[in-house]
Amino acid sequence: MALPIIVLGSGGHAKVVLDVLRLLEKNVIGLTTQDQNMFDRTLLGYRVLGDDTALARYAPSAVRLVNAVGSVQSMDERKILFEKFKALGYGFEQVIHPMAVVARDAVLDEGVHAMAGVVIQPGSHIGDNTIINTRASVDHDCEIGRHVHIAPGCTLSANVTVGDETHVGTGATIIQGLRIGRRCLVAAGAVVCRDVDDLGWVAGVPARRMRGDA
Repeated sequence: MALPIIVLGSGGHAKVVLDVLRLLEKNVIGLTTQDQNMFDRTLLGYRVLGDDTALARYAPSAVRLVNAVGSVQSMDERKILFEKFKALGYGFEQVIHPMAVVARDAVLDEGVHAMAGVVIQPGSHIGDNTIINTRASVDHDCEIGRHVHIAPGCTLSANVTVGDETHVGTGATIIQGLRIGRRCLVAAGAVVCRDVDDLGWVAGVPARRMRGDA
Protein backbone atom coordinates (compact mmCIF):
# COMPACT_ATOMS: atom_id res chain seq x y z
CA MET A 1 0.00 0.00 0.00
CA ALA A 2 1.26 3.45 -0.92
CA LEU A 3 2.32 5.63 1.98
CA PRO A 4 0.51 8.93 2.66
CA ILE A 5 2.19 12.11 1.50
CA ILE A 6 3.19 15.36 3.18
CA VAL A 7 3.96 18.31 0.92
CA LEU A 8 6.75 20.77 1.84
CA GLY A 9 5.95 24.34 0.80
CA SER A 10 2.94 26.58 0.28
CA GLY A 11 3.81 28.83 -2.66
CA GLY A 12 2.85 28.76 -6.32
CA HIS A 13 4.65 25.52 -7.17
CA ALA A 14 2.98 23.87 -4.17
CA LYS A 15 -0.44 24.74 -5.60
CA VAL A 16 0.43 23.08 -8.90
CA VAL A 17 1.89 20.04 -7.15
CA LEU A 18 -1.18 19.63 -4.93
CA ASP A 19 -3.40 19.75 -7.98
CA VAL A 20 -1.38 16.97 -9.63
CA LEU A 21 -1.49 14.85 -6.48
CA ARG A 22 -5.26 15.28 -6.41
CA LEU A 23 -5.49 14.16 -10.05
CA LEU A 24 -3.39 11.12 -9.17
CA GLU A 25 -5.71 10.41 -6.19
CA LYS A 26 -2.81 10.41 -3.74
CA ASN A 27 -3.46 10.40 -0.01
CA VAL A 28 -2.12 13.80 1.09
CA ILE A 29 -2.11 14.37 4.86
CA GLY A 30 -1.34 18.07 4.50
CA LEU A 31 1.54 20.45 3.99
CA THR A 32 4.22 22.28 5.93
CA THR A 33 5.43 25.82 5.37
CA GLN A 34 7.74 28.46 6.82
CA ASP A 35 5.11 31.12 6.02
CA GLN A 36 3.47 31.81 9.37
CA ASN A 37 0.59 33.58 7.61
CA MET A 38 -0.45 30.16 6.31
CA PHE A 39 -0.64 28.47 9.71
CA ASP A 40 -4.10 27.13 10.57
CA ARG A 41 -5.22 27.62 6.96
CA THR A 42 -5.70 25.38 3.94
CA LEU A 43 -4.29 25.39 0.42
CA LEU A 44 -6.56 23.95 -2.28
CA GLY A 45 -8.43 22.28 0.55
CA TYR A 46 -5.34 20.65 2.11
CA ARG A 47 -4.53 21.42 5.73
CA VAL A 48 -1.40 23.32 6.74
CA LEU A 49 0.24 21.25 9.51
CA GLY A 50 2.63 23.99 10.65
CA ASP A 51 6.31 24.52 9.91
CA ASP A 52 8.76 21.73 9.11
CA THR A 53 8.99 20.71 12.77
CA ALA A 54 5.52 19.19 12.32
CA LEU A 55 7.20 16.31 10.50
CA ALA A 56 8.60 15.08 13.83
CA ARG A 57 5.14 13.58 14.43
CA TYR A 58 5.59 11.23 11.46
CA ALA A 59 8.22 8.51 11.29
CA PRO A 60 10.24 8.42 8.05
CA SER A 61 8.89 4.92 7.42
CA ALA A 62 5.27 6.10 7.72
CA VAL A 63 5.11 8.89 5.09
CA ARG A 64 6.57 10.07 1.80
CA LEU A 65 7.50 13.70 1.21
CA VAL A 66 7.00 15.93 -1.81
CA ASN A 67 9.31 18.93 -2.12
CA ALA A 68 7.04 21.67 -3.46
CA VAL A 69 9.49 24.57 -3.10
CA GLY A 70 10.02 26.13 -6.52
CA SER A 71 12.65 28.55 -7.81
CA VAL A 72 12.98 31.61 -9.99
CA GLN A 73 16.78 31.74 -9.88
CA SER A 74 18.60 29.91 -7.09
CA MET A 75 18.01 26.24 -6.32
CA ASP A 76 19.55 26.53 -2.84
CA GLU A 77 16.36 26.45 -0.77
CA ARG A 78 14.97 23.45 -2.62
CA LYS A 79 18.27 21.57 -2.36
CA ILE A 80 18.71 22.29 1.37
CA LEU A 81 15.21 21.05 2.16
CA PHE A 82 15.69 17.84 0.18
CA GLU A 83 19.07 17.03 1.71
CA LYS A 84 17.93 17.89 5.25
CA PHE A 85 15.08 15.39 5.21
CA LYS A 86 17.00 12.74 3.27
CA ALA A 87 19.59 12.85 6.08
CA LEU A 88 16.76 12.23 8.56
CA GLY A 89 15.69 9.13 6.65
CA TYR A 90 12.67 10.42 4.71
CA GLY A 91 12.01 9.50 1.09
CA PHE A 92 10.68 11.79 -1.63
CA GLU A 93 7.85 10.94 -4.01
CA GLN A 94 7.99 11.67 -7.73
CA VAL A 95 5.18 13.88 -9.08
CA ILE A 96 4.38 12.99 -12.70
CA HIS A 97 1.36 14.71 -14.23
CA PRO A 98 -0.94 12.30 -16.12
CA MET A 99 -0.54 14.53 -19.21
CA ALA A 100 3.27 14.32 -19.16
CA VAL A 101 4.84 12.12 -21.86
CA VAL A 102 7.79 10.18 -20.45
CA ALA A 103 9.63 7.67 -22.62
CA ARG A 104 9.70 4.14 -21.30
CA ASP A 105 13.49 4.05 -20.98
CA ALA A 106 13.92 7.55 -19.56
CA VAL A 107 15.24 7.46 -15.98
CA LEU A 108 13.70 9.78 -13.40
CA ASP A 109 15.36 9.78 -10.00
CA GLU A 110 13.96 10.45 -6.54
CA GLY A 111 11.63 13.40 -6.08
CA VAL A 112 11.51 14.44 -9.75
CA HIS A 113 8.53 16.56 -10.88
CA ALA A 114 7.29 16.37 -14.48
CA MET A 115 4.36 18.75 -14.87
CA ALA A 116 1.51 19.06 -17.38
CA GLY A 117 2.53 18.91 -21.04
CA VAL A 118 6.12 17.86 -20.35
CA VAL A 119 7.86 15.62 -22.90
CA ILE A 120 10.90 13.57 -21.85
CA GLN A 121 12.32 11.54 -24.72
CA PRO A 122 14.20 8.19 -24.79
CA GLY A 123 17.62 7.89 -23.21
CA SER A 124 17.24 10.91 -20.97
CA HIS A 125 18.13 10.90 -17.28
CA ILE A 126 16.66 13.36 -14.77
CA GLY A 127 18.48 13.67 -11.43
CA ASP A 128 17.14 13.80 -7.87
CA ASN A 129 14.87 16.66 -6.80
CA THR A 130 14.68 18.21 -10.29
CA ILE A 131 11.63 20.02 -11.71
CA ILE A 132 10.72 19.66 -15.38
CA ASN A 133 8.03 22.30 -15.45
CA THR A 134 4.91 22.90 -17.52
CA ARG A 135 5.27 22.21 -21.28
CA ALA A 136 9.05 21.84 -21.12
CA SER A 137 10.59 19.47 -23.68
CA VAL A 138 13.66 17.33 -23.01
CA ASP A 139 14.75 15.54 -26.15
CA HIS A 140 16.59 12.23 -26.46
CA ASP A 141 19.72 11.38 -24.49
CA CYS A 142 19.79 14.47 -22.29
CA GLU A 143 21.49 14.31 -18.90
CA ILE A 144 19.88 16.63 -16.33
CA GLY A 145 21.56 16.86 -12.93
CA ARG A 146 20.26 17.06 -9.36
CA HIS A 147 18.31 20.02 -7.95
CA VAL A 148 17.73 21.54 -11.40
CA HIS A 149 14.74 23.60 -12.54
CA ILE A 150 13.81 23.43 -16.22
CA ALA A 151 11.17 26.18 -16.20
CA PRO A 152 7.90 26.27 -18.19
CA GLY A 153 8.16 26.17 -21.96
CA CYS A 154 11.88 25.33 -22.19
CA THR A 155 13.22 23.32 -25.12
CA LEU A 156 16.30 21.14 -24.67
CA SER A 157 17.42 19.54 -27.91
CA ALA A 158 19.13 16.15 -28.02
CA ASN A 159 22.24 15.22 -26.02
CA VAL A 160 22.16 18.30 -23.77
CA THR A 161 23.82 18.10 -20.36
CA VAL A 162 22.67 20.36 -17.52
CA GLY A 163 24.74 20.42 -14.31
CA ASP A 164 23.48 20.24 -10.74
CA GLU A 165 21.62 23.20 -9.19
CA THR A 166 21.13 25.05 -12.47
CA HIS A 167 18.03 27.12 -13.29
CA VAL A 168 16.94 27.27 -16.94
CA GLY A 169 14.43 30.13 -17.24
CA THR A 170 11.02 30.16 -18.85
CA GLY A 171 11.01 29.62 -22.60
CA ALA A 172 14.77 29.17 -22.95
CA THR A 173 16.12 27.02 -25.77
CA ILE A 174 19.33 24.98 -25.63
CA ILE A 175 20.52 23.53 -28.94
CA GLN A 176 21.75 19.97 -29.31
CA GLY A 177 24.93 18.59 -27.81
CA LEU A 178 25.70 21.45 -25.44
CA ARG A 179 26.85 21.33 -21.84
CA ILE A 180 25.43 23.74 -19.28
CA GLY A 181 27.55 23.65 -16.13
CA ARG A 182 26.55 23.43 -12.49
CA ARG A 183 24.95 26.32 -10.58
CA CYS A 184 24.26 28.23 -13.79
CA LEU A 185 21.43 30.61 -14.64
CA VAL A 186 19.99 30.63 -18.14
CA ALA A 187 17.69 33.65 -18.39
CA ALA A 188 14.12 33.42 -19.63
CA GLY A 189 13.87 33.35 -23.42
CA ALA A 190 17.59 32.79 -23.97
CA VAL A 191 18.77 30.78 -26.97
CA VAL A 192 21.93 28.95 -25.94
CA CYS A 193 24.24 28.08 -28.86
CA ARG A 194 27.46 27.24 -27.03
CA ASP A 195 28.55 25.59 -23.79
CA VAL A 196 28.17 27.46 -20.50
CA ASP A 197 30.86 27.03 -17.84
CA ASP A 198 30.06 26.23 -14.22
CA LEU A 199 28.57 29.25 -12.38
CA GLY A 200 27.84 31.00 -15.68
CA TRP A 201 24.88 33.34 -16.15
CA VAL A 202 23.70 33.82 -19.75
CA ALA A 203 20.90 35.77 -21.44
CA GLY A 204 19.78 36.91 -24.88
CA VAL A 205 19.46 35.62 -28.45
CA PRO A 206 21.98 34.21 -28.96
CA ALA A 207 22.82 33.86 -25.28
CA ARG A 208 25.83 35.76 -23.96
CA ARG A 209 27.36 36.02 -20.52
CA MET A 210 25.66 38.49 -18.21
CA ARG A 211 27.58 41.06 -16.18
CA GLY A 212 27.92 40.26 -12.49
CA ASP A 213 27.64 36.52 -12.92
CA ALA A 214 28.79 34.18 -10.17
